[in-house]
Amino acid sequence: MTIKVFSVFGTRPEAIKMAPLVKALEADPRFESKVIVTGQHREMLDQVLTIFDIQSDYDINIMSTNQTLTEITTRILLALQPILENEKPDILLVHGDTTTTFAASLAAFYQQIKIGHVEAGLRTWNKYSPFPEEANRQMTDCLADLYFAPTTASRENLLLENHPEDNIFVTGNTAIDAMKYTIRDSHQLTGVNLQDGKNIILTMHRRENLGSKMQSVFLAVSRIAREFPEYQIIFPMHKNPKVRDLAQKHLSQFANIQLIEPLDVVDFHNLMARSYLILSDSGGVQEEAPSMGVPVLVLRDTTERPEGVTAGTLRLIGTDESVVYQEIKELLTNKTAYQKMAQAKNPYGDGQASERILSGIYSFFNQK
Repeated sequence: MTIKVFSVFGTRPEAIKMAPLVKALEADPRFESKVIVTGQHREMLDQVLTIFDIQSDYDINIMSTNQTLTEITTRILLALQPILENEKPDILLVHGDTTTTFAASLAAFYQQIKIGHVEAGLRTWNKYSPFPEEANRQMTDCLADLYFAPTTASRENLLLENHPEDNIFVTGNTAIDAMKYTIRDSHQLTGVNLQDGKNIILTMHRRENLGSKMQSVFLAVSRIAREFPEYQIIFPMHKNPKVRDLAQKHLSQFANIQLIEPLDVVDFHNLMARSYLILSDSGGVQEEAPSMGVPVLVLRDTTERPEGVTAGTLRLIGTDESVVYQEIKELLTNKTAYQKMAQAKNPYGDGQASERILSGIYSFFNQK
């Protein structure tokens, strides 16, 4: 029996992590694979599709200026209904924690289509942090039939919520799979000035950090730029005007801070691989950087990825200006503390997550 699998995603991070899974599905004769993109992020999503040579079968293109969570959710529900009614896939795969993830799961549930949640089981247990991602994850897992947990800790979270043990598969994270396609020693970065061994990457975009929290971080980073002029601080700015306005206000006057346009996934992964330190509120970065031996200071009050904190490769530092400044300064001046983080073991897998997910789907549909 050929299993008809639909993969749905809409943002750049989802696309990066789903891309190796889509490529594996395409190459496996056990599956008929189709892709739906929602366009929740438009330009940044399209970059990833081009890089991984993925052609969508359906593009519902829901993005509009200043779209609200309610608008995103309702547009996806309305657009997916006729597609799912007509196509009737055996299973719909969603990834992670976006509004696309939850809305697509709800659309599949209404059609009584099986749902597979890739990167299931991550929890902060605070429904407003991160917002709306934590609630999206929990609601998606309530609807899902198959759970592809990246770590044993994620599996334990799912068991605590009484999800069926036989339907939970620990796979590793597909983010590590994706890097097999992107990181190359020969890759040439253009438009970025690199300083050998002294590059600090900053990324910040999360909804809950917009405003005063982001400003506090930028003020701390500006202090570091003044005190450590030998380091290059590189900030690929998110497209959100609220992020860009604050960055221009607080960071644009420093010669050793580069405010650049968002990088495609190949450039960004190779930039991370050549960095000394990463400052980020991104979930994906928390998974990717440990495999490169690069410490990450997480600019959030909570994280649904505690495995990296436990392993020592991530440090959760919040957004308070003085704390952020002191934490960065310590890793720039204390070699012992830096090496302890840099040499910590990556807890997020071995790059074989996609194959484990395919095996889980196949076994689910071929149970006696």
